Amino acid sequence: MLIAIVLLLGAAGLIYGACEFFVNGVEWFGRKAGVGQTAVGTVLAAFGTALPESVVTLVAVAFGRDGASKDIGVGAALGGPLVLSTVAYAVVGLTTLAARPGGSTAVTVNRERLGRDQFWFLLIFLCKMALGLIAFAFKPLLGFAFLAVYALYVWKEIGHEDDAEHEELEPLKLRPRDTDPASAWVVAQAGLALVVIFGASQLFVRQLESVGPWLGIPATVTALLLSPIATELPETMNAIIWIRQGKQRLALANISGAMMIQTTVPSAFGLFFTPWMFDAPLILSGAVTLASISGLYLLLRRDALTARRLALFGTLYGVFALGLLILRMPG
Repeated sequence: MLIAIVLLLGAAGLIYGACEFFVNGVEWFGRKAGVGQTAVGTVLAAFGTALPESVVTLVAVAFGRDGASKDIGVGAALGGPLVLSTVAYAVVGLTTLAARPGGSTAVTVNRERLGRDQFWFLLIFLCKMALGLIAFAFKPLLGFAFLAVYALYVWKEIGHEDDAEHEELEPLKLRPRDTDPASAWVVAQAGLALVVIFGASQLFVRQLESVGPWLGIPATVTALLLSPIATELPETMNAIIWIRQGKQRLALANISGAMMIQTTVPSAFGLFFTPWMFDAPLILSGAVTLASISGLYLLLRRDALTARRLALFGTLYGVFALGLLILRMPG
C-alpha cells in the first residue's frame, strides 16, 4: 500500500509538471495559429485535456462487454461536469486567495462572455438530463445534435475577437532562448506533454482505486466520488498554473471550455451506445451540477463574482458526497 501511495503522489506531481509544459506550449500554439487568448483556454487547452477522457468514455460505452462498463461510461459523462463546476472552480478561488494574501479578492474575467457560456451550458445540460429520464425510439439520433452543438461552440470561440490575445508569453520551455520558436517545437512540446498527462492520469486513477478499499471506501463510492476528481485533475492543474501566472481569464476559460466539451461529446457517445437512462446517483450529480452553474451564472449577472465566493462552490461537491452516501445506505 505504501507503494500505491508513493505512485499516487508521484503521478500527481508528474501531471502538474507536464501541465506546466502543456499550458506553455498551447499558448504558443494559439499565438502561431492566430487564436485569441480566451479561445486558447476554452478550445485548445480544453480539447487537449478532455480528449483522452472522451476516448475513455467512448471505449467504455462502445466496446464494454457488460452493463457495468457502459454504466461507468455514462457516469463519466456526468461526473466530469460535476467536478469541473464545483471542485475546479473552487480551486480557482482558493488559488487566487493564496496568491493574494490580504489583497483583493476580485476575479478578472470577461463577465459577459463567461456568463453567456454558463447560460448555454445550462440549457444543454438540462436537455442532457431530460433525455436521461425518458425513453423513446429515436433518442440515439440526438447524439448528433450534441456533436453539432460543440462544433458550433468551437466555431464561435475561434472567431471571437479577444482583447487579450497580444499578451506577452513566457519563452517556450523546450527552446527558452528563442524569441519566436519554430512551430514544430511548439507542437512537439504540447503533444508530448499531453501524452505524459494522459499516462500519469491513468496511473493516478489506478492507484486511487487501490487506495480507496484500503481506506475502507467502497468501490462504487470511489468510482462516483474520487475517480471523476482524478480524471479532471489536468484541467484543475492548468487552472492553478494560470492563476499563479496572473492569468485568471485563461484559467476560467479552460474550465468553462472543458465543461462544454464534457457535456456534449461524451454525452453523444452515451446516446449512441447506451439506453441513456439515469438512476438516483446520476440524477443527484446532475442536480448538483445545475445548482452550481446556476449560482455562478447569477453571480456573473450581478457582477458579484469573487475568489471567496468561487471557493465556496467546493462545498457543493460535499453535498453530492453526502447525498450519495445517503442513497447508498441500506434500507
